[in-house]
Amino acid sequence: MFHDRARIQVQGGRGGDGAIAFRREKYVPKGGPDGGDGGHGGDVVVLADARLRDLSGFRPGLRFRAGRGEHGRGRQQRGADGDDSEVRVPVGTQVFDADGRLIADLAHPGARFVAARGGEGGRGNRRFATPTRRAPRFAETGLPGEEAELELRLKLLADAALVGLPNAGKSSLLTRISNARPKVADYPFTTLAPVLGTVDAPDGRQLTVADVPGLIEGASAGVGLGHEFLAHLERARLLVHVIDAASGDPVQHFLAVDAELGAYGAGLDERLQVVVLNKLDLLAEPPRFEHDDARILRVFAVSAATGAGVEEFRRALFALVPAEEPAPAPDEPELVDFLVYRPTPPRRPYRILRTERGYRVVGTPPAGERLEAALRAAGVRRGAEVEVGDELLTLE
Repeated sequence: MFHDRARIQVQGGRGGDGAIAFRREKYVPKGGPDGGDGGHGGDVVVLADARLRDLSGFRPGLRFRAGRGEHGRGRQQRGADGDDSEVRVPVGTQVFDADGRLIADLAHPGARFVAARGGEGGRGNRRFATPTRRAPRFAETGLPGEEAELELRLKLLADAALVGLPNAGKSSLLTRISNARPKVADYPFTTLAPVLGTVDAPDGRQLTVADVPGLIEGASAGVGLGHEFLAHLERARLLVHVIDAASGDPVQHFLAVDAELGAYGAGLDERLQVVVLNKLDLLAEPPRFEHDDARILRVFAVSAATGAGVEEFRRALFALVPAEEPAPAPDEPELVDFLVYRPTPPRRPYRILRTERGYRVVGTPPAGERLEAALRAAGVRRGAEVEVGDELLTLE
């Protein structure tokens, strides 16, 4: 089954702790501190993969965690950074935060977006040495990585999209012109999810055509999952109106669908269009379509059931689909179409230090449960002793 939405949780890796170590070598009785810094936590990166077609691989509650940074070691050895976690999604996927705001639009193959950054590594005790404090016996703990709940929404990238009322024969037409094999039956709403098909030309060219479930009156207002279906038309370069010419006035059918496209917006009412009058085999005379519209490039009369006129339509598609917009330069693989930049929060006004006896909090820490949550995020376990100012606490 085609899936165009998914919810995931992402968490950046925690930074490694700084090391508490002193130089111990023969003939060097007072070598001084040499604890190295901890490595940075890994990032969770969302990557657009051209090989994927939908979001069916994301089960509910799926969580992506990046690797944790390694702790620092003696001899000023810095811990290794944590491994990044890649979330591969189809091209055309949009990323929304928990408040429903669009934060990234991965519209090109290889586009990348850092969804959760890893925490910084803690500083080793050598970084705290001063002329008056030559042997610091504490080091900084690594910071936790960012956490977020994200919603992924896929908008299909297709050269052309078939639109029309239910039971107009869109799936039958797609089966005739492409390699797609959607469900075909003689009743409305046979197609319940978008279907993609590839149309091949004799010279080797290819076009991607999408079959979108039938639209009904009120689709632009969300009736019948209209918003979900109409969203897949936003990136199609050509709209193909498939009309059941045997069920009434073709112009009225065209105007009904066109009204929903205009009400939805997103430029659909300005998109170039082709009209296909289907079910020619059920008519005694060829159908007529008398409607003057500058957006309509051509009108075809076909029968998806018998194949009459389908080959002419299939060949004409390659000339009618507008030229593709140039892709971004290959030396900018990490640039996405749309990003919301959020201000970086200021560095917290306190630090959690690891000592030889336990942990110490310096600065202005929060109180109560917030401090307890910060200590747990820093890796402090139950029963550990924590110095906060002049108080000695035990984490419960």
